[in-house]
Amino acid sequence: MSATDQYSLADLLYLMARLRDPEGGCPWDLQQDFASIVPHTLEEAYEVADAIERQDFAHLPSELGDLLFQVVYYSQLGDEQQWFDFSTVVHSITQKLIRRHPHVFPDGQLRGAAPSAAVSTEQVARRWEDIKQQERAEQAQPEHQVSALDDIPRNLPALTRALKIQKRASHIGFDWSHLAPVLDKVDEELQEVREAISQGEPVAISEELGDLLFATVNVARHLKVNPETALRAANSKFSQRLQHVEQQAQEQGVALSECSEAELDALWNIAKQALSQPQ
Repeated sequence: MSATDQYSLADLLYLMARLRDPEGGCPWDLQQDFASIVPHTLEEAYEVADAIERQDFAHLPSELGDLLFQVVYYSQLGDEQQWFDFSTVVHSITQKLIRRHPHVFPDGQLRGAAPSAAVSTEQVARRWEDIKQQERAEQAQPEHQVSALDDIPRNLPALTRALKIQKRASHIGFDWSHLAPVLDKVDEELQEVREAISQGEPVAISEELGDLLFATVNVARHLKVNPETALRAANSKFSQRLQHVEQQAQEQGVALSECSEAELDALWNIAKQALSQPQ
């Protein structure tokens, strides 16, 4: 291959088939199944998110390629079982997005008529949820009562799942119309945490802390802040400050474990001030 040539999607699909070839494939790849690949998929998705948050766009194509390879891998496994293949995946997502964007594809055709009227972002969001609710009703078993929560994956990160649950509840009218009672709910849950702590009941403490976290996610939703993104940013900020504290302690020849709370506070405040300065 010359320097100007590039591999294509067809090449990637061929590579995947070679890796799974029983006659000359990779022993590790031949041992994998749907379940064993899931942890790798989650890891690759987080690495994409990490590259974007760090604005590491030079390495983002590589991370996106790793994530794409997960889809190719599942498609190969599905093809081997004669359940589906990569073209099935592409057809499914294209069909779904056309159906969920009637404001762009009014006649339901990919290359059909252009939209006749503009719509707002709010209208798009409402219509999107209405269409998804209709899809859930069509896919439900006859004896099963359709719930707005039916298709929310249980293994989502807890903050993300809480946000999705609250959005679905809001869509069917179960929500506060303004922020004040949402903040009051956080105060209420915090008081219940204090009461559980005073009673020394570990199970109750865990339950009340969960309620407090759920209420805090609801505040984020009402303020149009993604709680997962906000918490990742807080994690990053804390990590940077703690690393600065560790560096200060090392330069001063002291161990953090031997510092008093007042000394730790002083180091922390120095770190906050130093890291808040424009670079």
